[in-house]
Amino acid sequence: MSLPVHYRRFCRIHLRFALIMIGVALLAGISFQESGRKVLISPEVPAGAHLEFLLTLALVHGHAFLVGVLLPLAFAWMLHLSLALGGTTVSERSLAWTSALYLPGAGLTIVLMLFKGYHRVLGVRHGAHDLAALNDHFMFSNHALRVGAYGLAHGLMGLGLGILVVALWRNLGKDL
Repeated sequence: MSLPVHYRRFCRIHLRFALIMIGVALLAGISFQESGRKVLISPEVPAGAHLEFLLTLALVHGHAFLVGVLLPLAFAWMLHLSLALGGTTVSERSLAWTSALYLPGAGLTIVLMLFKGYHRVLGVRHGAHDLAALNDHFMFSNHALRVGAYGLAHGLMGLGLGILVVALWRNLGKDL
């Protein structure tokens, strides 16, 4: 099956992003494992607190695979499948907007998760055992900055994903 040029461009961009994010996800998993060994379970950091401060960093590994690898590959697969089912072509503009919004949003989400994970891990490693206080000090104690950064990242991802979903839904038509 011959793909339109803009489909090939979209698939190439998302495949490259997925390949990069495989490396990021694997490195995030290694960094989580190694960072967990730096702070041992002790009376100052009991088992529950140990798990709690590491959890944010542990979640980066799975989120990087889901948001950065599986979803971009699923996007490419859905485009192929929609053509195979006889759907019309999704516009170049829809695919360009999807890439322009989703990929930076996904990248920013993973960066924010790494930043928060290491904020907690390094804080506990350097003696800050009150996780509520550590959480309050995240992003320079600026709640508006935190809300804005997470809102921007998730908004970009959601909008990009929404554009693709609507375009694919329309592409399939009523007969399919």
